[in-house]
Amino acid sequence: MTASGPAPDPDPGPAPADSELSVRERALLALERRSWAGPGAKERAIREELGMSPVRYFQLLNALIEDERALRVDPVTVNRLRRVRDARRGRR
Repeated sequence: MTASGPAPDPDPGPAPADSELSVRERALLALERRSWAGPGAKERAIREELGMSPVRYFQLLNALIEDERALRVDPVTVNRLRRVRDARRGRR
């Protein structure tokens, strides 16, 4: 742990077992469950807490919401994200 918080894990590797999510995958879902005070707060948290760019975060998150393991771990968040994604696709 550094003075500014935990050091980001560059690649936590595969999940411990096929039925479990990795630490990074759980962190993505946890960050997505939070509410944000204003513009830029979420992007700042992504960089500071996860040590990745917002673009990479959303790439990983979009893949994660298709994963049935994520649905089992956090169905409320995953279903909400799927609904938002589907609504955006419907408007295009």
